[in-house]
Amino acid sequence: MLDPTSVAAISAVLGAIGAGMANEAGKWAWESTGGVVRRIVGREVVAPVAADERDDVARLIHERIRTDPQLADHWTAFAARLPHGPRSLGAAGSHLPASTRFFTDRKEAMRRLHREATRRADGRPRLALVHGPDGMGTSTLAAHFGSRHGRLFPDGRIYADLGGGGVGSARGVGAVLRTLLRQLGARDEDMPPATDRLGEFFRHCVTDRRLLVVLDHAHSAAQVRPFLTSAPGVFTIVVARTPFPGLDALRVPLGPLTDRDAVRLLTAVTDKSTVTAARATLPSLLERCGGSPYALRAAAARLSTAAPHAPAAAADGDPVMGAADDTYRLLAPDAAKLYRLMALRDWPAFDAEAAARTTALDPAAVPGLLEDLADRMLLERVLGADGDWRHHYRPGVRAHAEAAAIREDGIAACSAALGRTLLAYAELASSAAHQALPESWRVPAPADDGSGRRYEDRGAALEALLGEMGNLIEAVRCAEESDAPETGVRLCRALWPMQLKAGHHETLLPALRTGARLADAHLPESTDAGALHAQLAHTLTELGRWDEAETEAGAAARAEEAAGHKRGHASVVEFLGLLRLRQWRHQEAYECFDHAGRILDSMDARDAGAADRPRASALLERHRGRALRGLGRAEEARRRLESALSRFRTAGDTYNTARTLTDLAETWLDENDVDAALPLIDEAITTLDGQRAEYHVSYLRRMRERCVAG
Repeated sequence: MLDPTSVAAISAVLGAIGAGMANEAGKWAWESTGGVVRRIVGREVVAPVAADERDDVARLIHERIRTDPQLADHWTAFAARLPHGPRSLGAAGSHLPASTRFFTDRKEAMRRLHREATRRADGRPRLALVHGPDGMGTSTLAAHFGSRHGRLFPDGRIYADLGGGGVGSARGVGAVLRTLLRQLGARDEDMPPATDRLGEFFRHCVTDRRLLVVLDHAHSAAQVRPFLTSAPGVFTIVVARTPFPGLDALRVPLGPLTDRDAVRLLTAVTDKSTVTAARATLPSLLERCGGSPYALRAAAARLSTAAPHAPAAAADGDPVMGAADDTYRLLAPDAAKLYRLMALRDWPAFDAEAAARTTALDPAAVPGLLEDLADRMLLERVLGADGDWRHHYRPGVRAHAEAAAIREDGIAACSAALGRTLLAYAELASSAAHQALPESWRVPAPADDGSGRRYEDRGAALEALLGEMGNLIEAVRCAEESDAPETGVRLCRALWPMQLKAGHHETLLPALRTGARLADAHLPESTDAGALHAQLAHTLTELGRWDEAETEAGAAARAEEAAGHKRGHASVVEFLGLLRLRQWRHQEAYECFDHAGRILDSMDARDAGAADRPRASALLERHRGRALRGLGRAEEARRRLESALSRFRTAGDTYNTARTLTDLAETWLDENDVDAALPLIDEAITTLDGQRAEYHVSYLRRMRERCVAG
């Protein structure tokens, strides 16, 4: 058994605590660790970030405790009451897109995939690269294989869309890893915040699993490598348009269906009599479809009436665009308008409300128009996070629709349509954010005309934001490219509840960077600039990018001070103090909290955010106590914490009451005073009852067990 006081064991403990900072108890445990390290080493030690830094800190601790039994006991007792690791995960089930009823040919491709999935394990990743042009059925092949051979993967079949055809549209590694981990059953609170640790966590979670992983719409080997594992039970299928180099994978090309197989597919989708009746037009239809399963399925509906004609010039010989053009010509005017204008941006999954705002069509008619377009295969249905059906385009179809919009509607009309979409998403985001976090001065006020959607409670409002997250991020990009900086900034400020309450920091980071950039360029030295830099600093901190976070916090402080926004300025200085606590720089943290307190004290009733001052002051008092505890000044720490506790109890703030009770209990346990700590632990557990704070409660119960055990 590994000696718990060895360098390796201590380094492992530090690594485990650092990886657990995605939840409140984990962050708090990391902060507590800094104080323990300071007491053992006898001086301030800056928090480690990289593995070699953790080993350096572990050696410092080891050198002290190997010759001091009392310090060794202190470290062992502290490590024993740390939070448990993440819960074990069950079977993931299937998260693949639905397969198709009429799957034709591809027998050789299916056989090759099966051989790779079942070959003898030899340390190489089981990996296949399925490639072919848009509309050729590459994604369908991967989904069909997973459905047909589910017995090979009893622990699950998971799926992620890597974002399409280029670097600009690609999803970040961290965001995709989190998507896959959620499908495996991991909770956000279990996932390490830093992307590099997240990759390690993913590989750990799949080590002993028999699992299929499908990575769709990949564009390079570099994009795929972070998801690969040599785990013997994992088979990864990468789907791409082209067989890019640098990936040591079995290549499975998909080309056009032969005319014979194309006719078989048409017959399966329609019936033999329909195909027979269309024999005069069949050769020209097969030529236009070019062996594309998508184009053939789209053509099936008009098979008996199709007249031969040359492909539209816009199709440029592409069977997907040709099929889209053939179908587009049959649309009624309103359906055609909706088809064109919703394609102006690559919205991940839009609903009828967004489509109605964009097109200015009758909202009552839009759901039916969307269903008609989906039935004609010009749109694809996708189930949204809220359980409602939404729609999006396949890439080739969207390219056709966007070109048609520019050609037929003109630049001015297209710009106006995008402006309406941006306004709709900004209003939705502001309204939902305000209802999700009504007490926060950081959230922009929604329109005061009462037109915003009302939600049942805070949770429903937050779920609405999460359901629109992909569209909101795309809207921020659109605002920057459309020269609508105020709208872009408003959208980004409305992301704050998702950052604070739901994480998703990897996913939101690009939008926040855009928002800060827009604020700097168009709204410098404003409260908006301060807010966006502060939001960016928060997310960077949660991702473990502390140096970048400090730079953004400094920019936020300068902007808030220049704007004369004292509440915002105090908040940013407080944030710098919290960052210092995360870095185990306790004296600097205390000085930041004192500075923030002086800014608050200078406020009067006329200042924006003045109503929040009592709560802000109580939080600073708690933070001072935490910093003093880290400095080893236990008696002063308890005085500050008891003062904060009194204020939170008076205000009825049960959440911060429980947090402060935990802080106080820890200060007593630092001195091994179990009798003083136990009542505080019990009160904190009772206070958290019904607040969905399972990690915090688990931490407290573990503390209590150790206290009772002696």
